[in-house]
Amino acid sequence: MKMVMAVIKPFKLDDVREALLAIGVEGMTVTEVRGYGRQRGQSDKGSADGAKAEAAPTLLSKVKIEVAIADGLEDKVIKAISKAANTGRIGDGKIFVYDLSHTVRIRTGEKDEAAL
Repeated sequence: MKMVMAVIKPFKLDDVREALLAIGVEGMTVTEVRGYGRQRGQSDKGSADGAKAEAAPTLLSKVKIEVAIADGLEDKVIKAISKAANTGRIGDGKIFVYDLSHTVRIRTGEKDEAAL
């Protein structure tokens, strides 16, 4: 099993949710977060003469999506999120995939892939 976490622009959430539903992803967790990446929250990397600005990082509002999936689905999920979240501009976000060792559905006691 895998956990796929994506940090995206908030206005792309509905597009990503619909894309994941279309490929059969049944559940997700969404969290409003703030942060910055390589651009440090700025819209461009430097000034017109190429010098890097030394401004303090700006925390930008983002949405974090987490989906637990069966092994073998990560490429399909990554493609769906990437396509739906892409604006072609700086700050579109990132996708992280990590191993999920164990899952338990609290209500039924189902485990691992049966609990997804």
